[in-house]
Amino acid sequence: MAERSTAAVDVADNSGDEPLTAKADQSTADGVAQNREQDTESEEAQGSGGTERPGKASPPELHSGHKLARRYRLEECVTRLDGFSSWRAVDEKLRRAVGVHLLPADHPRARSVLAAARSSALLGDPRFVQVLDAVEENDLVYVVHEWLPDATELTTLLAPGPLEVHDAYQMVSQVSQAMAAAHREGLAHLRLTPGAVLRTSSGQWRIRGLAVNAALRGISSDTPQRTDTEAIGALLYAALTQRWPYEDDAYGLSGLPKGVGLIAPDQVRAGVHRGLSELAMRALANDGATASRHESPCTTPEELVKAISEMPRIRPPEPAFTAPPEYQRTTYQQGTYGRQAPRPGVTQPVATPLPPLQSRTGKALKWAVSALLIAALGLGSWQLADALMDRSKSDDNTNQTHTSDGNDKSGDKTKPVKPIKIQSAAEYVAKGDAQAPGDVANTYDGNSSTYWRTKSFIDGPEMKPSFKPGVGIVYDLGSQQTVSGASIGLLYPGDHTTITLYATDSTNSSTPLESMTKIGTVTTGGTTAKITISKKVKSQYVLLWITAMPRAAGDQYSGDGYKQAITDVKFTG
Repeated sequence: MAERSTAAVDVADNSGDEPLTAKADQSTADGVAQNREQDTESEEAQGSGGTERPGKASPPELHSGHKLARRYRLEECVTRLDGFSSWRAVDEKLRRAVGVHLLPADHPRARSVLAAARSSALLGDPRFVQVLDAVEENDLVYVVHEWLPDATELTTLLAPGPLEVHDAYQMVSQVSQAMAAAHREGLAHLRLTPGAVLRTSSGQWRIRGLAVNAALRGISSDTPQRTDTEAIGALLYAALTQRWPYEDDAYGLSGLPKGVGLIAPDQVRAGVHRGLSELAMRALANDGATASRHESPCTTPEELVKAISEMPRIRPPEPAFTAPPEYQRTTYQQGTYGRQAPRPGVTQPVATPLPPLQSRTGKALKWAVSALLIAALGLGSWQLADALMDRSKSDDNTNQTHTSDGNDKSGDKTKPVKPIKIQSAAEYVAKGDAQAPGDVANTYDGNSSTYWRTKSFIDGPEMKPSFKPGVGIVYDLGSQQTVSGASIGLLYPGDHTTITLYATDSTNSSTPLESMTKIGTVTTGGTTAKITISKKVKSQYVLLWITAMPRAAGDQYSGDGYKQAITDVKFTG
């Protein structure tokens, strides 16, 4: 079962040749409960290309409780603008919340909205909100898309202040990669604003309104890639400074002072990360000077992805250490543990200490204990002396038969293990489709919150060789290494996960499994799999092969079924 995304989608224009360009706002909210953003008409505030404003058509008279196709029940209208409306609705067939865009069939943009929704639905990228349906029925055109109840838009995240530097880095990285993938398929966003970028509860960034938002507003551009790249630069600028990089206020953010022009983020706010500041300027200043180093501007999302990859990786902040509370003396030390505290004004009786053992029985008990102690000390002294005599004899015999040349190594000392750095990795596909080839680097990036996840399978926990013998990743260790162990972090516990390591000669999936050397295997029901390799084999490439997986519940990105995700892989030599 393939993963599903929860982001809204936009569309291409009527010609189908040129992607639409637009800046997204919250008026097409599809996963946030409230819509606070005002639609900004100013091109200077949006930083986008020219817009086309066709004549307005009267919106259909709909109300809460109205049903579309006897399935989608409208619940709440979140936007009513330019002859169309956007609703939160309920899919009664699948019992889930969805978003719906509605406009009359005779609306001047109805054809382009339908075309855009259907085109973007074919992308199927989990980083975008998925279009679920695009229909013309009963003089209405409606587009149904996924709803993100757990997502927070960037506008809301920026309300208290700028993002933490690692969050800003993750945002620009994930958004740039997603838009680069969309442009490779001929789709543009063109309304990529803080209201169109969402962060889910798992920390992943999602984009809504790919092509559809632009089609709803009749926006197009002659340079869609540059428009989307500048929009990503504006998002990063806002994330670093809590300011919109144009003179007009927009999206709940204050603009730059009048007449100063475009200045770098690190000149707007102290403490801004230098590398991210320059990256924002390279994306924004496509017609003139860039950041202080005067590096070449980025005019496409692909160039922006390349620029990000050349930056040093920004690590997440270390968790704050909370000092333990100061030691406080309790009533246990005063001999009153478990007793009620004395009431004011009440004198508590003092317990009389017990008398020493002065009776005949007490004296006999003391003599018995003393005798036992004396006997134990004598026995222990005799055994110690006997052991020392044996040790002396053993040393004498050893000195007579063993001669050291100064080069002996103690057999009792174990060889220390050392970590082996993973250079690269590639998904190994023995049969059928790949799982998530773009996410394999998440398994050795040092960040346990990122992962590579398999698809969801109906049968399990053991995989069916006739359909899919297994799934896995081949790791390149850079050179011939003797692997002594592996530690593998897993996302899903339960049932059992079976992992086998093989030594192979390349990362190519054309190498058959039968020709590889099996070096270790483990089955676990937890979230960590440790493999100790007794058979020492030197190899540059190691295949991590999964043949059984636990059953896990579905979420907004992955369906219910037998599946597993790898968070961290570490090899030792």
